[in-house]
Parts: sequence; structure tokens; C-alpha cells
Amino acid sequence: MLRVQFRPLSMMLQGIPVSARFFLAGKAPVVPVGGGGRRSIHAGESANTWRKPEAGRLKLNFDGSSKHASRRASIGGVYRDHEGGFVLGYAERIGKATSSVAELAALRRGLELALENGWLNISIEGDAKTVVDVVRNRASIRAEEDLRQFKEIAALLPLLDDGGMAVSHVRRAGNRVAHGFAKLGHGVARPRVWRGVPPDEVIRYLQRDVEGK
Repeated sequence: MLRVQFRPLSMMLQGIPVSARFFLAGKAPVVPVGGGGRRSIHAGESANTWRKPEAGRLKLNFDGSSKHASRRASIGGVYRDHEGGFVLGYAERIGKATSSVAELAALRRGLELALENGWLNISIEGDAKTVVDVVRNRASIRAEEDLRQFKEIAALLPLLDDGGMAVSHVRRAGNRVAHGFAKLGHGVARPRVWRGVPPDEVIRYLQRDVEGK
């Protein structure tokens, strides 16, 4: 059974401007899946390596993991600044899910954390091209659980669109840190968030990304 935890509204409202809270109260405009939404999204090209965000912006890399035989799934992600510095990472198990649901759940959790921390100027990057294309309004999804996850994402995106959100696809080699957190998610008993100091398992990948390797 899929076990994706939805955060209380009061938690997500912390640090969010009053004008933005109107959307979280259930009155956000519906963003069509695969259609022309109201979001201002800049689509970056696919990259082989991780790239630093521009100054003043945080970058979210997300990843979902689903084991083929058991379908046990976990999610993970990481926020870094314009110097490649580690800001926050997260990981958790979500029960049984497909890889696409896990990827969407990983992105949704990352967006929730941005709102909880009052980060409105972020960019998004992942190695699941279908998920990236859906956010860019270049693809559509039909599976029921995938659609449910994306509707949650679509409700959060307008709150984070501060001057235009960059959404990009990166190949697996450039998403190693997020993948490391997703891997950690399989072994955690409860949802985990790391702030300021990353777990040992991802330090070498963080360093390689900063060095452009």
C-alpha cells in the first residue's frame, strides 16, 4: 500500500506570505496536466552533470526509488545553494509504489519543504524525464495515483513561482546526491530531514558535483 504522508496545512503555511496562503486554502487555480498552465517555467536542457543554480536561488534535486520485485518505494531529495553548498536533504519510505509515483512523490515532498521553509525562489531538477516534462506542460499522465500526486504538485507550484521557475532534466550521473537520499529512504524507520550537515553516504557525491565531475 502506498504510504505518502501529507503535511498539515499549518506547517506548510509557516513563512508563506498571506497572499500565497489563499492558494493553499484550496482556492488555487487548477493547472491542467499537459496543458497550458499559468505558471512561468523556464525549461533547461538535459545535462550530464549537476549545475549550480544562479545566485539567490536554491536548487532542488529529487529522486524516487522503487524495487522491481517488491515495489517497495522510497523518496529523497536535496537542496543546494549557488555555490553547491548543502542546505537540506530528505528521505522516507512510502510503501509500495511504481517508480513514476515515487518520482512524483519525491518532487511533491521537496516542494512542501520549500514552502515550510519559506523558499519561494527555487529551481527543480530530476532524472525522470517524464516527470520533468509533465511539470513543463510537455507531457500528460493518466494513471490514477500518478495523477493524484501531480494534482498536489500543481497546487504547490504557483506558490513557488517567484520570477520564473527553472525546471530541468539531468541524467542519472548528475542526480547522484538525490539518488543517494532516495536510497537512504529504504532504510529509515520514519521520514528524515537533514539540515546543514549531510549524511556521510552522500558527502563524496556532493563534493564531486561542486567540482563538476
